[in-house]
Amino acid sequence: MIAGLVLYWWLIPVGLVLGALGTMVGAGGGFLLAPMLLLLYPSERPEIIASISLAVVFVNALSGTVAYARMRRVDYPSGLLMSLATVPGAILGAYTTTLLPRRTFDLIFAAVLLVGAGLLLWRPHEHEPLAPGRFVRILADREGTQHVYAYNPVVAVALSLVVGFMSSLLGIGGGIIHVPVLAVVLGFPVHVATATSHFALAVMAGTGTLTHVVTGAFHRGIRRTIALGVGALIGAQAGARLSSRVHGRWIVRGLALALVFVAVRLFVAAL
Repeated sequence: MIAGLVLYWWLIPVGLVLGALGTMVGAGGGFLLAPMLLLLYPSERPEIIASISLAVVFVNALSGTVAYARMRRVDYPSGLLMSLATVPGAILGAYTTTLLPRRTFDLIFAAVLLVGAGLLLWRPHEHEPLAPGRFVRILADREGTQHVYAYNPVVAVALSLVVGFMSSLLGIGGGIIHVPVLAVVLGFPVHVATATSHFALAVMAGTGTLTHVVTGAFHRGIRRTIALGVGALIGAQAGARLSSRVHGRWIVRGLALALVFVAVRLFVAAL
């Protein structure tokens, strides 16, 4: 095991950078890690790539959640509701991954990333906090900023089911999809969306990882997962701190740009 880990030492700094970036935008880093693994290991089975990425996302999300919890930015009731809704989808997605050919997997992944970028760049009308059927939330963070927002819990649960399936299917953890859903569709403030997404992500990625272990897909990626996970654990703490110094608008734009870049690379590789 130790000898095998030495071969993958270079993945530790990679995990650190991806963990920092992923936590800063609330996406767990899977949206960058999974396509990177697809490009590094072109002959690897989709379920192996997905299992490695999802396990690292779990470590990153758990570490990031602890950091965001200290900042008091996590909306726990909303995060728990949505994370529980993702569990059935996460289990189904992990099983479905084993049925997809590699080329199909890459194309689906690229399409999902482009949809996520479109959601981030789209600016709908403002949400009405006191509209009927909406769950009104008031959250004050450690810096004294009070966030007031509201969303439809039925819509949140339905979307979370889809997010759980797609994230576990692709091994991206779902933050790259969940943050646009929270911030754009449901009306969460960006900084609360990134923190709450991380909390839900920890539950979702943990469920998907356990399912990959049960299916046997995880055993071939343990060493790579450990190396990446060590870096992601440290990077998540740095990313949470950096998020406080970056305006929400730039987080959204940077996230959308990264999605488009990775999607194009995957489309080119698949075609």
